[in-house]
Amino acid sequence: MKLAFIINDIKTERANYTTMYLALTAHKRGHQVYVIGVGDLGYSPDGHMMARARSVGEQTFKTNETFFRALESSAPVNISSGDLDVLYLRNDPSEDINNRNWAQNAPYIFGQIAMRDGVIVLNHPESLSNAINKMYFQHFPEILRPRTIITRDLKDIQEFYEEQNQQIILKPLQGSGGKNVFIVDKNSKANMNQIVEAISTDGFVIAQEYLPKAVDGDTRFFLMNGLPLEIDGKYAAMRRVNKEGDIRSNIHAGGKGIKAEVDREMLDLVQILKPKLVQDGMFLVGVDIVGNKLMEVNVFSPGALNMISGMNDVDFGAAVIKSIENKVLYKQIYGQYVDNITLATL
Repeated sequence: MKLAFIINDIKTERANYTTMYLALTAHKRGHQVYVIGVGDLGYSPDGHMMARARSVGEQTFKTNETFFRALESSAPVNISSGDLDVLYLRNDPSEDINNRNWAQNAPYIFGQIAMRDGVIVLNHPESLSNAINKMYFQHFPEILRPRTIITRDLKDIQEFYEEQNQQIILKPLQGSGGKNVFIVDKNSKANMNQIVEAISTDGFVIAQEYLPKAVDGDTRFFLMNGLPLEIDGKYAAMRRVNKEGDIRSNIHAGGKGIKAEVDREMLDLVQILKPKLVQDGMFLVGVDIVGNKLMEVNVFSPGALNMISGMNDVDFGAAVIKSIENKVLYKQIYGQYVDNITLATL
């Protein structure tokens, strides 16, 4: 199959990112792989999505590093949506919020154009467009989520702070990687006004119930086709431990990843997500769990799948690519009788 990955930009991509792990896995399985930066997308006069893509031909690679270096140094080639079987949207819109605002929604718009050519687009682009900020999380059942308000009004946040026994988390509505996440308690209340002002400069503020178990970190858990990603009884999950003195457990924010112990409570929690994920055509997502609550559902570019594979001595990336291969087979058999949003989670 011909599979293209959309990333933010080849200049900001890294060899150890999950997208490169998946791209190399697909390459090793004999597929033609393309990598496209958001700024390399376009629309052709004949109504197709077009792009300047990077590819590595039929070379053999042993590591992500050599594969990525080959991609970086390759000469871009012109392709169109008519050349592809699958377009996998793996850009992080929050990375472009400040300097490239135009790039945030672009992949989902071009993804919809590609769908018209019969390309399978993952995750479903219309749903991704609706999930561009953390408000999407509020559409999942309340039983799964910490108590939350979303506002730009300082008074609302102050009242919520008092309701939550003077301990809350503040973070931006749009963002990822643990950026601008703060805990406000009795010791830091004097800074609340300044924190709210800084966050609200870029939009709405999320004020969230503080979960005591967050001091022990969280668990990143991958779901594929609405179900836990699992091979031979091993789940694609990783415990992320906070750096000392930091409430954030994100790996990019200094958190440390260790092997996770997946229990029944965790499995029962993620099972509740399935109807919404299937309804929205969310093929591969990463959820962050603290205790018996979800902290986040990452539907754009959830990371650490390569790390989790290494910890468990299991190739979860191969399972992801195999699932995509099945979708291409279903598309060949059923054609237009099965739509993209359905194919995404089959």
